[in-house]
Amino acid sequence: MPKKINDWVTQALLVAAAILAFLLCFLVVADVIGRVVFNSPVKGTPEIVSSSIVVICFLQAGYAIRSGGMLNVDAFVGKLPPGVQGWVGAVGALLGAGFFAFLCWGSLDGAAHAWTSNEFEGEGALRVPVWPARFVIVLGTALAACSYLLLMFENAALARAGKAPAASAAQH
Repeated sequence: MPKKINDWVTQALLVAAAILAFLLCFLVVADVIGRVVFNSPVKGTPEIVSSSIVVICFLQAGYAIRSGGMLNVDAFVGKLPPGVQGWVGAVGALLGAGFFAFLCWGSLDGAAHAWTSNEFEGEGALRVPVWPARFVIVLGTALAACSYLLLMFENAALARAGKAPAASAAQH
């Protein structure tokens, strides 16, 4: 059940990231047209784009892990017996979970500070609040850590059965 919930949430966040990226295209085009044709760019475009890129990246992290899209170099591991490959995959996933959990923990204070201090980015006509991007980082890293934990358990189960980990965790 946790696997299905995690997969559903990661796919929903992937769709949200894709929609945001699609909408950003219109903003950038409007900014370029405004700048070139009317000599008046859309105010706040750099701030919106920079915050949105962070949001898009962290919304996709969980899906990248579950779909097998994270960087995986198996030149050495591919030569090991299948069961050992599974254990190496489990340890690698545990390390990934630890890394993203560490990032999540480290991001909590920044997100809370951005919320309580009403922090904004940019000056002038449009000031963009920082807290949404900071909380998406917390959400994305927490979900990535959970995705890696699920992958660790799946790889450990495959290793116990003497099998190598599959290329994509979402396939089983």
